[in-house]
Amino acid sequence: MSVSDANPVPAVALLARPGAARERLREALAHADVLIVLEDDPTTLEPQALGDAHPQFVVIALEAAIEDALERLEPALSAPGLTLVFDEADLAARRDGWEAQRWGRHLAAKLHGHQQVLPPGAEDEPSLQLEPGRPSPPPVPPKDEVLHAHMEQAQDWAGDVPADGLYAPPAPSPTFAEPVSLEQHLAALQALTAERTNDEPPAAPAPPADVPAPQPPVSFDHTAWSLVDEAADAPAAAAPTRNEGIAAPSFDTGHLSLVDLDANLPAGARAGAGAGALLVLAGIGGPDALRRLLGALPTGLDVPVLVHMRLDGGRYGNLVKQMARVSPLPVQLAETGQRAVPGEVHVLADDIGVRAAADGLYFQSEPQGISIAALPPENSALVLLSGADLAHVGPALDLAAAGAWVAGQVGEGCYDPAAATAVVAAGMVAGEPQELAQAIAARWSVDEDNGETP
Repeated sequence: MSVSDANPVPAVALLARPGAARERLREALAHADVLIVLEDDPTTLEPQALGDAHPQFVVIALEAAIEDALERLEPALSAPGLTLVFDEADLAARRDGWEAQRWGRHLAAKLHGHQQVLPPGAEDEPSLQLEPGRPSPPPVPPKDEVLHAHMEQAQDWAGDVPADGLYAPPAPSPTFAEPVSLEQHLAALQALTAERTNDEPPAAPAPPADVPAPQPPVSFDHTAWSLVDEAADAPAAAAPTRNEGIAAPSFDTGHLSLVDLDANLPAGARAGAGAGALLVLAGIGGPDALRRLLGALPTGLDVPVLVHMRLDGGRYGNLVKQMARVSPLPVQLAETGQRAVPGEVHVLADDIGVRAAADGLYFQSEPQGISIAALPPENSALVLLSGADLAHVGPALDLAAAGAWVAGQVGEGCYDPAAATAVVAAGMVAGEPQELAQAIAARWSVDEDNGETP
């Protein structure tokens, strides 16, 4: 039975302004074998019309012009059982050829709930994706089963082995044809005793001349022993020392105390305060994965969250608004000179990097963007979501070798898994965005009752 037989045709609503992006998305949905129950411009669509269409999925082409419309449609978009799929309008409009077909297969897999993303005719090809962990060893039969066949063969061949004069089988034990009575045993014992009495005892052989005579055992007189130190009764002058006249060193500990030296440091400058961060890297397909990751993070996160996702046109302000709707943590745009605050999400533009200071991380202008090597590895985490740049894989593994926690996204929602799969194949943590958020919460969240990391 195919996947289409197991799952009914999903109902999909397409929300996009008229233009090339809407045309590309419609073509992708037409090849995805879905039922388009609604196609409209979100700027003119009413929430009631969207609800009356009863879609299971809503595909939205994101752009700055529909930000206010999405806020107006928020009640309908938040309906239970409704799944939202976001795509950048600029990317959708330029997507063509092989890239469009590949993205369409991933979209169809997400809408139908399966993982068949290969072109037609390649479904039976073995997966070439590397998987972490050692391969399972072949089953080993028990030792008894391994040796049993050899033991039976050796027993069958034992009679054919030629014998030699170096080995003679032991003589059989003597047997008595008739039982011996108790009277016969007593008579034999009396005769042997009489014979031993009449014979003279044999003389002991003389010891050789060169053997010394045995010495009497050595005895120790312990009556004079004592546990008293005799030196204690001797006068002090009788035991002069080499360093006589030099006074023994003394240590004055009266002025020492157990005061916490960290208490005199300014707030935020103590050891471990604000050190490290959670860096999230994403790209194609990243908005949906980023929404799921940030939406599952706890409010008491003990490290700042840095988000870097390349966007055409640099509309990072719009990304801040989108993520602020789902994130329980405050979301803001990172600015040069600003300090990365623990428990807050900072969206980084392409020209913003970080530098480490005594009281945490500060944002600074970097033409090349964020540098993974600038993060303190001992208290940092790095998550590579869908579309992360392959150039970040090497620095990510170097940071993991220095003690950082590194993870990669897996699953049907990962449309561009190249970088995430590379770190997972190297032995890093793997999971869906919600699963990675749970692992981060267990490692870096703060107990809100006492303010301590569990």
